[in-house]
Amino acid sequence: MIHAQHDPALVVHIVRQLPLHYADGADVTVDRPAHVRAGSGLAWVGERLAIVQDDANFIALVDPTSGQATAVVLPAGESGVRQFDTGRGNKKQKFDLEALVSIESPDGPLLLAIGSGSSKRRERMVTVHRAGEPDEALALITAPGLYEVLRATTDFAGSDMNIEGAVCIGDVLRLYGRGNGEASKHHAPLDATCDLHWPSVRAYLTAPDTVEPPTPWRLRQYALGEADGVRLSFTDATLAWGDRSAQPVVLYTAAAEGSPDSRRDGDVAGSAIGFLDPRGDETVMCYALLRDAQGALLPLKVEGIACGRADQRQVFVVLDVDNPDAPSMLCELRLDGPWPSLDRPG
Repeated sequence: MIHAQHDPALVVHIVRQLPLHYADGADVTVDRPAHVRAGSGLAWVGERLAIVQDDANFIALVDPTSGQATAVVLPAGESGVRQFDTGRGNKKQKFDLEALVSIESPDGPLLLAIGSGSSKRRERMVTVHRAGEPDEALALITAPGLYEVLRATTDFAGSDMNIEGAVCIGDVLRLYGRGNGEASKHHAPLDATCDLHWPSVRAYLTAPDTVEPPTPWRLRQYALGEADGVRLSFTDATLAWGDRSAQPVVLYTAAAEGSPDSRRDGDVAGSAIGFLDPRGDETVMCYALLRDAQGALLPLKVEGIACGRADQRQVFVVLDVDNPDAPSMLCELRLDGPWPSLDRPG
C-alpha cells in the first residue's frame, strides 16, 4: 500500500474558470445540448483539449483559451439518445466513459475513452483516430472479456470496480481505479492501479470476440488521504508534462465524495491534486487540497487533468458540477511549492 501525504507546502491556485459551451450551440438532431456535460476525462489532441463526458455520448474538443468546443459525436445509446440522467429516467443506460488518454500511433494521436466498468452496461471503450479531422475514424467496442478479467483481479477492482483514469507509458496502459464503491462481504473498495500490455489491448479491441484479453499485472493499492473527514479517491491521472521516461512522474486528481456506491453521486467535501514520483528509492506520493483565497476547502469535484504547455507549473482540470443543465468548467491551475520537476528527482 502506498500512502499519500498531505503537504501544506504544495499550493494550487485557480487562475481562471471557463464554462464549456459548443461553438454552434445545441443540435437536437443528434441529441446534443449547448454545453459540455459531466466532464470526466481530459487529454490533449493537437492544440485542443479533448473532454469525455460520462453522461453524454460526445467528446468535446475544447479551445483552452476561449472554452468553445466542437463535438465528436459518439454512437447513440438505447432508445437512440445521447444524454442520460435521472430527469430523463435513463441514467442506468449511460456508457459512463470516465477515462480518456491520447496514445501515439502510426496514424497520429489515438483517443481511447474507457468505460468505468461499474456495471455490465459500462463495459465499453471508444477509439477515435484523427479526432476532429475530415477523415476522423471512430469505433465503439463492447469489451466484456477484458472487463471480466479486470473485475476478477480483486487487488485492482476491489469490491466495486470503477475505472476513472488511464495513462500510456510506452507499451503499458495503466488504469486507475477509484475506491468510492460499496464494500462487499469479502472485499473493500480500492484505489488501485494495474498495468496492461497496450499492443495486446489494441489487438483485443480489434476483435473482442476472438482475441483473448491481456492479463493485468503490476498491481498497486493506495491510501489517498481525506478532505474534511471524507476519503479521497482517484478521478483521473496524467503523465507530468509529457514525461516519456520508463518511470514517469504522474499527476493525479482525487475527490472526496460521500458516494454510497460507484454508480451514485454523493456530497462532495473537496478535491486534491497530487503527484506520484517513482524516481527515488521509494515512490513519493503527496497532494494538495483545493482551497479558496481565504484557505477554506473548496467543495469542487475535479474529474479530469492535463498538464499545460506553458511551463511545469500550469495544469488544466475539468470540474463536474453533477447538474445536467449546467456546463462543466475548465480550470487553469498554477502550482506553487515543492512540486516535482522533470529536471531532477523529487
